[in-house]
Amino acid sequence: MEAISDLNTFAKILTAKGYDGYFHTQGAYAGKLKASISEYLAGCPKGVAKQELLLTCFLQWAGEDLPRVECLMRVKYLNGKFFLNSMEVAKKDRYGQVLKQSELTDLSVVTAPKAKEAIAMVSHAPAQKATSQNRRFKH
Repeated sequence: MEAISDLNTFAKILTAKGYDGYFHTQGAYAGKLKASISEYLAGCPKGVAKQELLLTCFLQWAGEDLPRVECLMRVKYLNGKFFLNSMEVAKKDRYGQVLKQSELTDLSVVTAPKAKEAIAMVSHAPAQKATSQNRRFKH
């Protein structure tokens, strides 16, 4: 687990990896990564901010009636420093049912996969066996 000294560096690294969409911090505070976390921290009374933040975002979205890829990051927040703890990436259908899911643990913001790599982890459909075309009824 690697410490990132400030929010600017933390957000800059994740944005460079493709996590540049809108986030929710603790289920609220919608906005770009830095803005979402900043708004959450500003809204907490001094010293009351949780030590583990939940950041959620869509990595892939094509409309409400199509499958989507969601990402949930668990981030430790201690003494103004941010530690990326784990990440959960899930492909869900239009009803929110999980189609495929992958959980990554023992991460740091530096070792986290790029957004496209995270999408690829849950996007591959299981290989289907090809059926033989020579199936005929034998007498």
